Amino acid sequence: MRFRENYFLALLTCLAIFLICLQLPGKAEDKIRLLENRLVEQLAAINDSFDGVLGLAVKDLSTGKTFFINENESFPQASSIKIAILLEVLKQAEEKRLQLEDFIELKPEDKVGGGLILAYLGRPSLKISIYDLCVLMVVLSDNTATNLLIDQVGMESVNKRLESLGLPSTRLKRKMMDLTAAAEGRENISTPVEMMKLLERIWQGKILKSEYRQQFFNLLALPKDSPLQRAVPEGTIVADKPGELEAVRCDSGIVILKHHPYLICVMTTYLLSETEGNTVITKIGRLVFNHFDRLERSSKYGRIISER
Repeated sequence: MRFRENYFLALLTCLAIFLICLQLPGKAEDKIRLLENRLVEQLAAINDSFDGVLGLAVKDLSTGKTFFINENESFPQASSIKIAILLEVLKQAEEKRLQLEDFIELKPEDKVGGGLILAYLGRPSLKISIYDLCVLMVVLSDNTATNLLIDQVGMESVNKRLESLGLPSTRLKRKMMDLTAAAEGRENISTPVEMMKLLERIWQGKILKSEYRQQFFNLLALPKDSPLQRAVPEGTIVADKPGELEAVRCDSGIVILKHHPYLICVMTTYLLSETEGNTVITKIGRLVFNHFDRLERSSKYGRIISER
């Protein structure tokens, strides 16, 4: 009898030790959950004090963890809609419907405001490649370049592509600087969650094949003056496209970290102070970067070993 009691006691002790060992990884996960909760609180505090309407979608591409604020609300995209235009250009190049090396003639009637380059060039004439138009559209947000690309691929094709991807709230409804269309209510729109899904599918290689997928992110990662690029340390790769209109500021993209690459789409509208739009995007971008950078550099126990 005594042997049997000792046997069961030893068995229970081993079982208890085993259960404790099983819980050890959970404790590390619990600590990360505390960090995530803190980020949620900080983002909520920004939203509560923000004088405008804020939308946010963030996703850790390594774990699938997401953070949302008004993620299903539609926002004017301003120049951030150029992400969808760039996708259509590269997809048609992949489908051999156009070549990035093809030249487009710039005519005087093609020129619109809101551009730093093409509005002042082309005297007496100018031809420019589709690829170079993409660079001007992404880096300098040149609206003349953008409209030439829309003419090349077709506005209907952009929207059909978005529809086929199951993104009903993301639409290109007018060309750049078409104030008449804007006054009639035709606005280029998306939601934080749909822009996040679009970028995620491209990242996963579900839309563009390897060569064109790489070109897509290489173009978006070219240096530019954007709130999300200002939010991270120098040398951090951010593939994004910001946008600005009256009372509207947006920026959507991917921050490419080695272990925790993440998507971030921040949209603002109804701004009382337009400068606050980019300020809050940068503030959110910095908070989110600090969160993922800490996970990036930490062991499962939270230890960071800096290079010396």
